[in-house]
Amino acid sequence: MSDIIIMVSIVVYLLVVVAIGIQYSKKNKSSDDFYLGGRKLGPFVTAMSAEASDMSSWLLMGLPGVAYLTGVADAAWTAIGLAIGTYINWLIVAKRIRMYSQGYDAFTVPDFFSKRFGGCKTLSCIAAIMIVVFFVPYTASGFAACGKLFSSLFGVSYLSAMVISAAVIVCYCTLGGFLAASTTDLIQSIVMSVALIVVVVFGINVAGGFDAVVDNAKQLPGYLGLFKTYSAETGTASNYSFLKICSTLAWGLGYFGMPHILLRFMAIEDTKKLKLSRRVASVWVVISMSVAVSIGIIGYAMSAEGVIPNLKDSETIIVQIAHVLSTHGIIFAIIAGVILAGILASTMSTSDSQLLAASSSVSENLLEGVLSLNLSAGVKIVVARGSVIIISIIAMFLASNPNSSVFQIVSFAWAGFGATFGPVMLFALFWKRSNKYGAISGMVAGGIMIFVWKFLVRPMGGVLGIYELLPAFIVASIFIVVVSLLTPAPEKEIVDEFESIKNY
Repeated sequence: MSDIIIMVSIVVYLLVVVAIGIQYSKKNKSSDDFYLGGRKLGPFVTAMSAEASDMSSWLLMGLPGVAYLTGVADAAWTAIGLAIGTYINWLIVAKRIRMYSQGYDAFTVPDFFSKRFGGCKTLSCIAAIMIVVFFVPYTASGFAACGKLFSSLFGVSYLSAMVISAAVIVCYCTLGGFLAASTTDLIQSIVMSVALIVVVVFGINVAGGFDAVVDNAKQLPGYLGLFKTYSAETGTASNYSFLKICSTLAWGLGYFGMPHILLRFMAIEDTKKLKLSRRVASVWVVISMSVAVSIGIIGYAMSAEGVIPNLKDSETIIVQIAHVLSTHGIIFAIIAGVILAGILASTMSTSDSQLLAASSSVSENLLEGVLSLNLSAGVKIVVARGSVIIISIIAMFLASNPNSSVFQIVSFAWAGFGATFGPVMLFALFWKRSNKYGAISGMVAGGIMIFVWKFLVRPMGGVLGIYELLPAFIVASIFIVVVSLLTPAPEKEIVDEFESIKNY
């Protein structure tokens, strides 16, 4: 009975988001409407949409899973880095990218890069390719999370569950575009918040109370420490070094290069309302990630007390908690349905934004910008929607492996965007001497370094075993500065336009 109630709750939720997509489909008259909603996003929707699109399935599955296996340190330092990055991104980037994107009449990140550096199509092309390269696996991680959710809960095949979930996301995203994605993001952030709170309260209660949760965690060496980490394989603690802390904090650098977050900044209606958006976003991020880490610790206590089994796949912990909750009656089954809808929401809120960013790169920057195809407004909408579908199919293919780790996939894609776009975005907004040669070299160097460090250097371990985002971000920044200074300065017209927008 409980499974039926949960299924009904989730189906109702899915129907709501599809209905939103249908409603907003009527408002998409141009590609500007489809990708940026006509730059009419309010401050609260901007804040919650930006953060919901950021806090993907890793918030409700990946982060608690890490805390469950290794304790506080790894998950907490990741959360701290992301919280700091969130605040700084809103503080120094949001207003500038909103002004400059409008001043250059750009409504995609590659389009902004191209126009900022004098109409450089090469830069736009490389940026668009990078978005596709890193967003496809990022989107795949979201589809994989949906597959894990439904397969572990209802016993259906992973592949079927993943495909159906992806189809719903594609449906409302292709219909409603940016406004539908942003509106559903707001709803999804609320659902995620409810899910997190309910899971924590219920989990502490059934685990025997707060003291029992802490006592169970204390039995594992290093589990609750910020400077120690627990190894389930050996049952021992190891030091969490200063270098490792810096490496983990580097997650925060990724914010400067996230196209789906930057698009929210570009779409806000009034820059004067950014302060309110920044406060709302920062507070929500701190609270949500703190709770997510806590769920991992609570989940271990529930396993220790025999409430839930010891988990081979720690990323399903919140699913297991919701299942236990559903056995306590109809009302609790409905609440469990809301929790699981929250997991679905966290996935959808990111996947829809990523699909829009990737499709805009294909349709606007590759087809029209690079190939110089002169498309009408109506054709642009069709191409945009077709791009969403094609990219989704590729992502579904990559997500077909049920053993893929949501956290690991997100970690790699996050590093990719942070290193390729982050430094270029910061220098484009704040350094007028930077030029197209520096931007191109920095973007390429950052992208290459991600792969080199991830697959060749990091496996060596020791001091080299740090998160690939940090060294790649540094290398990209060095390339931008050095190459810009070694090549001719930007033309006077480019500098004058940059200064005129800044002083607007």
